[in-house]
Parts: sequence; structure tokens; C-alpha cells
Amino acid sequence: MTYSQFIPPRRTLMGPGPSDVSIRVLHAMARPTIGHLDPEFIRLMDEIKTLLQYAFKTKNALTLPVSAPGSAGMETCFVNLIEPGEKVIVCVNGVFGRRMVENVERCGGIPILVENAWGSAVSLKSVENVLNEHTDAVALAFVHAETSTGVVSDAKGLAALAKNHDCLSIVDAVTSLGGIELEVDAWGIDAIYSGTQKCLSAAPGISPVSFSEKAAAKIQARKHPVQSWFMDLNLVMGYWGGDAKRTYHHTAPVNALYGLHESLLLLKEEGLQSAWLRHSYHHEALKAGLEALGLELTVDECCRTPQLNAVRVPDGVDEAAIRAYLLNTFNIEIGAGLGALAGKVWRIGLMGQSACRENVVLCLEALDSALSHQGYQHKAGAGVAAAELYYSN
Repeated sequence: MTYSQFIPPRRTLMGPGPSDVSIRVLHAMARPTIGHLDPEFIRLMDEIKTLLQYAFKTKNALTLPVSAPGSAGMETCFVNLIEPGEKVIVCVNGVFGRRMVENVERCGGIPILVENAWGSAVSLKSVENVLNEHTDAVALAFVHAETSTGVVSDAKGLAALAKNHDCLSIVDAVTSLGGIELEVDAWGIDAIYSGTQKCLSAAPGISPVSFSEKAAAKIQARKHPVQSWFMDLNLVMGYWGGDAKRTYHHTAPVNALYGLHESLLLLKEEGLQSAWLRHSYHHEALKAGLEALGLELTVDECCRTPQLNAVRVPDGVDEAAIRAYLLNTFNIEIGAGLGALAGKVWRIGLMGQSACRENVVLCLEALDSALSHQGYQHKAGAGVAAAELYYSN
């Protein structure tokens, strides 16, 4: 077999992640590689920490990027904070809440589930009832924006409940960071993790995390060793630490961190509030277009994420064929449903660089064509017209 360079196709990424990556980020990743203990790289590490503190809206000293994707950020939080035999209340309203349960179990912890219907937000009342019942729980874990359903839960209210019951809050912000309001310090969140490939619009492979002083103290006071050497923050702190000489822990993904730094610069230049408003703005245009095509968003407006839109597949329409048509004809990637929603929804992402007018109009045009190709009855051109009308107003 003869091998040659791999040249990927140019796609418009409008699925649940990754999102489109800015040309500035791609160029940053192509800069010369230097050593992970080079003084200039250590200076970059300090800037990344400061920029992540800005993105999370926190002053937490223990804020850093884990050298692995968002799932590793999740695992970093659980393996450091949960010891064998400890109870953790876990809110489940989709796939990624269920993954939290698996992490607790693998740590030897005891998960206490608060089940919510897929497509609905976590019920604060149900959580409070379970907290009152299990007064020995050490943590409350929940997903801020559930990627499998497009639902946002009340992170501020849930973190307050955890604090009132002397629990640590562990928060999945993989899909929310940079896309919707998120305030780690003001809301009293103790441990939080995210990913680079969604609203930050960097390449996949890095997981930003942040821990409060209370969470850091629990890590340092553990009775059992952290089950993962690589994710043991007692060791990693020496590499991402403050003023002291950096202790070698692992070879950081230098060029990927160049990309993260550039994406955080873009976020800082735009401003957090402006980024949040941009995601909401383009979501409204997409919603208008989808409704004009006769399509329906599955999540109630009160708890719907603007950056991840779950769209109900109409009766008689081949869900997978629509996605294949968009990919092969228009070079657009949208996502399929997961778990209980598999085959029932499309997941359309408006994340980071993908949240723009050009993508909204292109997606609606492509869906219009794909639906016509399957004989779905709708008014041709209505989707793009509705979105353009929204933008003109």
C-alpha cells in the first residue's frame, strides 16, 4: 500500500463538537515546538492560567488545562475529590450525567442518583430532598449544559444547595464554557471541567479545570492515594504551580496549548458577555428558520441551550440519511441523538466560531434541500427567509 499526506476535507462543523476552529488558532498550533520546561513555555503556561480564570470567572489558584480531552477533565475532578466509601449525589438528565455516575463508581464511591427526564432541567426540589435524606454526602455532581439533550440546568441554584448542605459541587461545563453565562466564584462552584472543542473553538484534546480552595484542601487531605498517577493533582500542581521552580510531571502537548492560548485570546478580545450574546443571537435566527421549515426544537425554551439545539426528526424522515446528505452534498456535519434520543433528534451545534450568520443560513439551506430530497412537505426557502428576516430586524 502506498501512503501519502492526509488532506482532510473542509467541513462546516455544526454538530455537538468539535466546532469550527479559527484560522488564528490553526496558525498558532503550527508555530515551532519548544520544550515543555522552556522558560518561554512556562511564561505561556502562566498566561493560559490567567486567561482560563477569566473564562471561568474565577480567582481559583488551582486552574489549569489537563493534557487530555474533556472526559479526562471529568475524571480528574472525580478521582481527586472522591475517596472509597464516600457518597456523591449525581444528577442525571442525559448521557453525561450517567458518565458521572460511572466515575463515582470507579472511584469506589457510592452514587446517589437524582433522575430527571431527558430533555428537562435538573429539579432543584428533587435535589434538595435527596440532600436532606443523605446528610453524609460529600459532593453534588451535575451537568450545566447537557450535550446529549441541549438542556441547561440552574448551576447557580444547584451550587448553592451543595454549599448549604456542606457538599462540594462538581460541575460539567464542557458545552457551557464560553457559550452561556457561567460564574464559578459568584456561584460558589467547587470543581468544574470543560473542553476546548466546543464554545472555545480550539482543537480537541485539552480539558480546562478549576478547583476552589475548599476542593484543593480536600485533595491535599486525602486518606487514600489518587487512583490515577497522571491525574493526581497533588503531583500536577508542581508543574502548573505558582512561583516555585516547576517540577517535571509530563510532556505537555505544547502545540495544542498554543492553540488553546490563541482561542482564549479571541474570547478575551470579544468579551465574555458579548460571546454569550452572540450564541443566543444566532440561536434565535436558527430557531426561526427551523420553525419555518416545520421543524421543532425538543427542549422547552426555559431550559434550552442556544449552543446545542436538539431538533425533533419528523415522522417518515430518515434521520441518518439527512445527516449523510448534509455531509456529502454541503460538507456540513450535524450530530445524531444519543442514548434515549438516538434516531429521534438531530443535534445542531452553534458553538464558538460556528455560531455565525453564514453557518445558520447554510445549515437551513442544506436542511431545506435534504428534506425536499426525501419528499418532506414544507415551503421551500422558508427557513432561510425566516432567518434573514430575523437578522434584518
